[in-house]
Amino acid sequence: MEPNVRFWIAERHSFIQRFLQWTELLDPTNLVVSIEKIEKSRQLLLKNEDAAIRDLENQRIKDAWKRSLSTVHPDSSKLIPVPFRPAAFLPFTAPMVFFSMVSVKSLKSLVLPQVSFYTYTTAFNMVNGNASYNRHLYESLLLGTGVIASSSFFGLFPVLFQMRVNHVLLKRALPIIILTHVSGMNVVATRSLEPIRGIEVMDKEGNVMGYSRKAGTKAVKDTATSRLVLFGTTAFIPEVFSHFFVRTEFFRQYPWSLWTFKLSCTVLVMGLMVPLSFSLFPQMGRAHLLEHGLSQ
Repeated sequence: MEPNVRFWIAERHSFIQRFLQWTELLDPTNLVVSIEKIEKSRQLLLKNEDAAIRDLENQRIKDAWKRSLSTVHPDSSKLIPVPFRPAAFLPFTAPMVFFSMVSVKSLKSLVLPQVSFYTYTTAFNMVNGNASYNRHLYESLLLGTGVIASSSFFGLFPVLFQMRVNHVLLKRALPIIILTHVSGMNVVATRSLEPIRGIEVMDKEGNVMGYSRKAGTKAVKDTATSRLVLFGTTAFIPEVFSHFFVRTEFFRQYPWSLWTFKLSCTVLVMGLMVPLSFSLFPQMGRAHLLEHGLSQ
């Protein structure tokens, strides 16, 4: 059995334990670990299946799990490309979220941040989505292109609306609402084939029982919910803090400091929310059977 699948079946943590687990998997050093080290870690985990799960106090075993879980897709057993590993999510998306929320006077200046953000999140969702069902390359390309185009269009909608509205509260709230909902819909659209074709379901021993559309729907729903929480909170809190910051004497003396403050706030909030949102649901959902699907 694939080691990563075996781990998530055996280790059904509480939310706190999952959160602590994700703080380790999101370690930036997981982006630079060599293929040779990953292969050695995988061989170690394959040698003794039972001991590998139970002996988590052993630092060598613990490091092997960390490398395997953070770099290898559990469905395909293939290496996840470095830019789309979980540890890369924060450094890539935090600056994009910040620039997407910056107030601008023209539509052109917001096109690049929006397109970049939704291109990356679409690719990330597709690469890390469930891979237990058959999907052709041309389907992924067509689906991804459509999702990026539609997400970017709806992401730019607040700017068009703001140019015609003078209500201050609405101007500030609308970008947050749009970013939150479009991010959730991006997941639903990117992984729309999972509820249609179904994903693998397993018993407690990891034996594949068949394919389930219900399991696919649940996996996509859980992932979309986690993205709503992640990007909604990340967009909302910096705006609230900035509202009070602009009233301080420090801001009056150094108006340029607002950008620095807002960027720092965005990175800090997102740094907390990424592991928290990834921990909301177990990697292996459970109904009457274990449902084989990523919920990150």
